[in-house]
Amino acid sequence: MLRYTLMRLGIFAGCFVVVWGLVYAGAVPRGLGASNGVWVLLLALVLSAPISFVVLRKERDRASIQIVQKVDRVKADLEANRSQEDAADDTARAQGQTS
Repeated sequence: MLRYTLMRLGIFAGCFVVVWGLVYAGAVPRGLGASNGVWVLLLALVLSAPISFVVLRKERDRASIQIVQKVDRVKADLEANRSQEDAADDTARAQGQTS
């Protein structure tokens, strides 16, 4: 998961540098007034999203498999705890009835 996040951040950083260079060179219009930084940031986000979607497909699939495995493990642990509590409760009730 961390690897995917770092790769996505790297793609965004690359897009940010390219967009900043294009704005600085005048190939892309500057933002209005002092909004130039926000304009570059938003344009870089818009460009990096589809690039990340296509380029990082395999890495995203690996990360999602890890997340699903972790969720399944947590669900199994919760179910095991729940069944242990049920067994303990049943034992306590059975001992209370015989006393």
